[in-house]
Amino acid sequence: MREEKKLSGQTCGQTESHTRLLTEQERAGLASEIPDWKAGDKSMEREFSFRDFREAMHFVNKVAANAEKQDHHPDICVFYNRVRLTLSTHKAGGLTMNDFIMAAKIDQILSPQMAAH
Repeated sequence: MREEKKLSGQTCGQTESHTRLLTEQERAGLASEIPDWKAGDKSMEREFSFRDFREAMHFVNKVAANAEKQDHHPDICVFYNRVRLTLSTHKAGGLTMNDFIMAAKIDQILSPQMAAH
């Protein structure tokens, strides 16, 4: 049996309008690698809390750099010391493998000392 590569070790692929959406069963199987994300049919989101605005923006800048590198960009909302990220593959109209890969990469950015809780 071939060992599956962890989500965080994969690279987001190019997205086209015909990119296949993940099934509910596929999303459920991948969710164990990103347990803090809440996934629906068309998007997934997670909220992060930090000590202050500066720390929140430091995290946002790291996410933005990684998103550029992966060419897969989350929607980002900043509320002083909280950041809400929403992932969806807009061209495909829902969740694809790229969203799960990006969520895992974002989770890697968050160091234990950066999070307030």
